[in-house]
Amino acid sequence: MTFSTEDFAKALEAHSYDFQVGSTVRGTIIALANDGATVDIGGKSSAFLPIREAEVRAVHSLEGLLEVGAEYAFQVIRDQDADGQVLLSIRKLKVKQLWEKLAEMEAQSAVMEAKVTGFNKGGVTVDVEGLRGFVPRSHLSSAPESLEELVGQRLTVGFLEVSQATNKLVMSQRAAARSQVMGELELGQLIEGTVASLKPFGAFVDFNGITGLLHIKQISKNYIENLSSVLQTGQSIKAVVIALDWERNRISLSTRALEKYPGEFLKEPEVVMAEAENRLGDVGRMLAESEA
Repeated sequence: MTFSTEDFAKALEAHSYDFQVGSTVRGTIIALANDGATVDIGGKSSAFLPIREAEVRAVHSLEGLLEVGAEYAFQVIRDQDADGQVLLSIRKLKVKQLWEKLAEMEAQSAVMEAKVTGFNKGGVTVDVEGLRGFVPRSHLSSAPESLEELVGQRLTVGFLEVSQATNKLVMSQRAAARSQVMGELELGQLIEGTVASLKPFGAFVDFNGITGLLHIKQISKNYIENLSSVLQTGQSIKAVVIALDWERNRISLSTRALEKYPGEFLKEPEVVMAEAENRLGDVGRMLAESEA
């Protein structure tokens, strides 16, 4: 059976090019215009990429962004119209990739820079590589009286919530500071800070702009019945880093590790603090033995 040119033309005409909305296709740029690009995706008619769908951030020209004759991946955002033309988007593919990247960064407790673009009474909005993020006022390292002062500034932020499904991107300047400081800490390191608050289970100590927990059992080798009789809010204190929990973002501290005998910190805290640096060698050996 022979298949003539005419038969092939009829078969081609009868073929239905079904470019389903949401599917990914590859196409070649045919021409660039002020409002978008004409793309060949193998259909009966050329497809069109509106300029607003070319990039995550708004662009005013496709020159230098796309190249005529080059092939790119697109997402179909509208079925064929009466003329058989399909509408395409590169932006949607890039937005999906960006959400995936940010979710991975959140899992790794990574930090990044973001520019403040606006504010409201609850916090500031930031530009995260083209996506709109939000930093609550309580998660700003030092919030000015008027948040408008932060507009235009670049903040180093970490992640509180990354959800493409709900389009929520909540960031934290405090979390970023904590991650950075934690990355510089080592087990057995001596820190100097201030007792920020007392709880039934221990004291929170502020140092280097972040907070660590001095558990009540890590204050002294002797039992402590009343924590407020040992420590006071605002008190200066030296303590040893004994644990760094990256998953729970926690820093554990100890003054117990600096004691030469049980209860020394309760009886002579000034001596323990004064000799803290000289006692670090013994603490380091103790931590090394506990990890072995």
